Amino acid sequence: PGALKAEEMELSYRHTAYCENGAAITEVTVALKPGDREEIRRKMDELYSRRKEKQPLEYPSAGSVFKRPAGNFAGTLIEKCGLKGRRIGGAMVSEKHAGFIVNCGGATCKDVLDLIELIQKTVYEQTQVTLECEVKRIGR
Repeated sequence: PGALKAEEMELSYRHTAYCENGAAITEVTVALKPGDREEIRRKMDELYSRRKEKQPLEYPSAGSVFKRPAGNFAGTLIEKCGLKGRRIGGAMVSEKHAGFIVNCGGATCKDVLDLIELIQKTVYEQTQVTLECEVKRIGR
């Protein structure tokens, strides 16, 4: 579809126009504006500290893997099902936040996809909640 301007992106929480048109973003041009250096640094440090406290930033990861199911939290359901720390190959359900799958060494795409499938199956069997995958697959 070509380039989209910011106002054409339909930006909202977990959504852009690219979610609908099947295209991929390959380049971004950003226009920055000047600000107070110390204020920006404080805000960056604050946001990073909050993320570091709750997310497994010490490992490469597939990020937050599942969308939040109505009335629940994916990470809480996964933890309640005893899956925290569960591994397939090098992919592991994070010990810090069960909604993340981390690469604890040599994880393959298949390891991650197999772990996603195991999590979805186990959570559904134990809670009757279907976890919708947030990770977008490209290709087969």
